[in-house]
Amino acid sequence: MKFLLSVLLMLGSSALFASNEPVSKTPKTIVTGADQTDQYFDYLKGKRIGILANPTTIIGKKHLVDSLLSRGINIVKVFGPEHGFRGNASNGTKVSDEKDAATGIQIISLYGKKRKPSKEDLADVDLMIYDIQDVGCRFYTYINVLRDVMESCAEFDKELLILDRPNPNGYLVDGPILDMKLKSGIGQFPVPIAHGMTIAEFAQMINGEGWLPEKKICKLKIVKVLNYKHDMEYVLPVNPSPNLNTPQSILLYPSTCLFEGTRLNHGRGTYFAFTILGSPLYKGVYDFSYTPTSIKGMSESPLYMDELCYGIDLRKYDTKELRKTCQINLKWMIDLYNNYPDKDKFFDRSMSKQIGNIDYLIGVADFKNQLREGKSEKEIRASWEPGLSDYKKMRKKYLLYK
Repeated sequence: MKFLLSVLLMLGSSALFASNEPVSKTPKTIVTGADQTDQYFDYLKGKRIGILANPTTIIGKKHLVDSLLSRGINIVKVFGPEHGFRGNASNGTKVSDEKDAATGIQIISLYGKKRKPSKEDLADVDLMIYDIQDVGCRFYTYINVLRDVMESCAEFDKELLILDRPNPNGYLVDGPILDMKLKSGIGQFPVPIAHGMTIAEFAQMINGEGWLPEKKICKLKIVKVLNYKHDMEYVLPVNPSPNLNTPQSILLYPSTCLFEGTRLNHGRGTYFAFTILGSPLYKGVYDFSYTPTSIKGMSESPLYMDELCYGIDLRKYDTKELRKTCQINLKWMIDLYNNYPDKDKFFDRSMSKQIGNIDYLIGVADFKNQLREGKSEKEIRASWEPGLSDYKKMRKKYLLYK
């Protein structure tokens, strides 16, 4: 293994660490990249390590940073994404640099004054590690952080080791391809809403499609997930972010996050974000009701705070229906739009800066007009072609798993 690694390093290739176990028809337990310590611990010895990490960065039930430190690995710097290294910042809240109270290690925020590591940040780093749980959506910002870290590593000649993790929505490849005229902080790549890739696969696509500035290439090392296929059900051992705090919310997220671009509350201000949807204007239309409140570390000023909202409850929705169709659910958006008493304001952002831009979320400018014109789901989906089919073909080049 070490000889093969040396050869690949000399060739400048991307090495994939993985066990070569015989194929078995008996289902095996999924083992994340981080949990396969025998595949990378020796490679870290003697190196100064920088790591992009958050609360999902774990080995078993222990944080990877703590595990590496206990094994004598020299971690010189931790980089934190949205919500921070310890995950205690609300969504969208800028995070400052600090020293970690538990370890004394310098934490550099990539969700504050800067979005990518600087030359100075990486000057004393020999190897960068990326180990963050993703949920497989274009508007989930960790793929943006991945690209930014890859850009810095390519620019300053640093290697990036990715400890891969399953995509809980890996079965799903759906949605319109982002119109790059609508590129924003919640859409950086010409991919559908649900991209159907793990972080390591997405990193290979960033390299392969030339998405780094000047089409630079980041030198990658990947520890693959063991016994994983894209269509497997996978329950995350740690919440990927404060408002994605149930398996249900994670599976509904590709469909219900679109409601951030409407005047509906989508569960923020409750402990059931992305699984309940409502507005005070639905009184008399829907029986289900709830009241958003301020919740520190989750959503401190939610839309319709302290107001009674009426709408739909998806907490018990059978997510197997999503797996059957392998599609984002557009029916909820169509129905809630059609039943909204003031349709002209359904996508109006003027009342609150918390309402997102539906164009940026869905990735195309004609979606809201399609709803206004009464287009069917079939007609809306037809407008996503041939882009979606072309993406599916392109995606195959970068897959590490069946």
